[in-house]
Amino acid sequence: MNENRWEGIDEFVAVAECGQFTAAAERLAVSSSHISRQVARLEERLQTRLFYRSTRRVALTEAGQTFLQHCQRLQDGREEALRAVGDLASEPKGMLRMTCAVAYGERFIVPLVTRFMGLYPQLRVDIELTNRSLDLVHESLDLAIRLGRLQDSSLVAARLAPRRMYVCASPSYLERYGRPHSVSELSRHNCLIGSSDIWQLKQDEREFSQRIQGNWRCNSGQAVLDAALLGVGLCQLPDYYVLEHLKSGTLVSLLEAHQPPNTAVWGLYPQQRHLSPKVRKLVDYLKEGLAKREEYLS
Repeated sequence: MNENRWEGIDEFVAVAECGQFTAAAERLAVSSSHISRQVARLEERLQTRLFYRSTRRVALTEAGQTFLQHCQRLQDGREEALRAVGDLASEPKGMLRMTCAVAYGERFIVPLVTRFMGLYPQLRVDIELTNRSLDLVHESLDLAIRLGRLQDSSLVAARLAPRRMYVCASPSYLERYGRPHSVSELSRHNCLIGSSDIWQLKQDEREFSQRIQGNWRCNSGQAVLDAALLGVGLCQLPDYYVLEHLKSGTLVSLLEAHQPPNTAVWGLYPQQRHLSPKVRKLVDYLKEGLAKREEYLS
């Protein structure tokens, strides 16, 4: 038997949602007899009554209520699949709302997004720079750029770039106070405290958290960097703050054997945005742009 197993699904859902065969027929622009025939054939194939019928209205049976929930999900999935395939060849357009941490967004993400917009004139972008982790679904955001390690999430995660943490200090500080050669020696140094007084380090291939202490604190990575360059103390900062200074010699890398395993820069987006051209192509563009910067600094 080569029956179309999808036949009658759309008609059944229309009747269930409209509550009448005539209203369902108007919605689908077909005759009432067609609706009635398709639903009857569906019930025959399922060997189950889906509706209680009266002269004025119809009501779902218990089996009909269960079947409706599954059919509505099938319809949603079918429409999403059709949109996704159609979008594959589409150019990014419409509004794209995204978020990123302030300092990283200003220095790296926003310039890349601005250049990306130049390629696609039909695209509009709304960027929220904040150090708070916004809820993408609740805030109706298409994309979030997150730094470090990810918490478990139902969001899709795309790795955009590596992110390495360095402990370092200026030559002037090391000349005055000496160079630490072990984690235990950190307690004898003034450590610059950023947004946390915990540094992530590695010992015998195991990552651990080390509480540090010092007489200076500011929750700005740029401010921590400036203080380190002035010789105020040791700092632990991500690569994008310090690599240029390590190359020029204005900062010196310390405790290399204890450098923690790489974290990353991530692009996060809701599952339903997975095949959206504006999100997919922007994620690819950011990955390429950040990789070029990595090549420049390496």
